[in-house]
Amino acid sequence: MQHYFSENQTSPLNPHKINARLRGRLFEFWTGSGVFSSRKIDKGSTLLTDSAIITTGKVLDMGCGIGVIGISIAKSFPQTEVLMTDINKRAVRLTKRNIKLNNIQNAEARHGNLFESIKDTEKGKFNTILINPPQKAGKKLCFEMIDKSYDYLEKKGTLQIVARHNKGGKELSKRMHEAFGNVKDVAKKGGYRVYISEKD
Repeated sequence: MQHYFSENQTSPLNPHKINARLRGRLFEFWTGSGVFSSRKIDKGSTLLTDSAIITTGKVLDMGCGIGVIGISIAKSFPQTEVLMTDINKRAVRLTKRNIKLNNIQNAEARHGNLFESIKDTEKGKFNTILINPPQKAGKKLCFEMIDKSYDYLEKKGTLQIVARHNKGGKELSKRMHEAFGNVKDVAKKGGYRVYISEKD
């Protein structure tokens, strides 16, 4: 069975556009079958995008789907450099289309599982890592995303994750505390929460 976190999709794409207001701006995105947000932007992505704490520097949108979070952050914070990655090849192709569609100059998309498409020279270079974790893929994968993020963050860099608190989010926040030594909630809405950990 294929999921949105499968590398290759065989279903017909059936491309279409969806709209969303994020960080006070209206965005348009190409989407289709076999990807996350195939019909509309989910509440978790919206909450993380609208409440993300961004300063400057490099931002990583891990498991970007069609690029909703990374593209809206890149547009809202033109002083940043945004990298988006996903294991789903179809999602990455759509993200590249959406970068052009929204006239984004400071973002790129790469195909790869977790951190495999990120160069060794980029270790310790990100100021912010944003993740809407694929909880359907299992706890082990989500924990791995948290644990490995530490090595790719600058000192004082932050990992920011959104999840349903009572449907696995509580465990993710505990794991963030174990990996970083700190975690706090910065937003909550509709059962979702955004958790932030800072690298000391």
